[in-house]
Amino acid sequence: MQAWLTSLNPVLAALIGGSFTWATTAVGATFIFFFKTINRKILDASLGFAAGVMIAASFWSLLDPAIAISEDLNYIPWLWPLVGFLTGGVFLRLLDLMLPHLHRYMRKGEQQEGPQSMLSDKMLMIIAVTIHNIPEGLAVGVAFGATAVFPEATVASAIALTIGIGIQNIPEGFAVSMPLLEEKMSKRKAFFWGQASGSVEAVAAVIGAILVIQMQALLPFALGFAAGAMIFVVVEEVIPQSQSAGNNDLATGGAMLGFAIMMILDVALS
Repeated sequence: MQAWLTSLNPVLAALIGGSFTWATTAVGATFIFFFKTINRKILDASLGFAAGVMIAASFWSLLDPAIAISEDLNYIPWLWPLVGFLTGGVFLRLLDLMLPHLHRYMRKGEQQEGPQSMLSDKMLMIIAVTIHNIPEGLAVGVAFGATAVFPEATVASAIALTIGIGIQNIPEGFAVSMPLLEEKMSKRKAFFWGQASGSVEAVAAVIGAILVIQMQALLPFALGFAAGAMIFVVVEEVIPQSQSAGNNDLATGGAMLGFAIMMILDVALS
């Protein structure tokens, strides 16, 4: 697998990686055909797991190579990764402000965010999930695109990142589709919209790879940007939702496990 992906054009490899993470979202969404409800403890542990994977991926697969590449480019090692990291968070916040959306498994009394809209709660939840899948796709694309221009960025590391995001997308796909089902949407439609929310990852992966290849000097910034956007999603949505029902210990344990697995994947495959 690694040798095959190495032989491909990095943009094509990014498309394959983004399509893989989209496919794992679809796998998770299929679970609604087998379960009528979801145990909230399982959901919160799964969301915690997803948070742990994303936090670990942000450092091991994005920020750490960004700092190493900055040194090779004779930049101040931490400067552009830091600027990219903060910009990624600001970018996600701006999307939140510009697009109407509603978080899945809302806390009691929670209102829609962004501009007021007449869209249904179902569509507002779909928009929220789609927005927050963008960073994952960008991360995959930037990781594969970086392999074309810097030896520090390896295909093995990009594969580890893709596998990690793919693993956490399985419970994410279920967690996306189940609220739609609970909003009286049919199982087929809930599955369709659940898996469709992951399609943005393939698109974002291609965009990320192309941008990195065309603007090589900005790679430390781009890696930091993807990391910052992912951390924003984790802190703004995933962790609060995982602990909103009081299952704090389960969510925390899931996060620890997710972090550990992502760290092992990155180190073992690099």
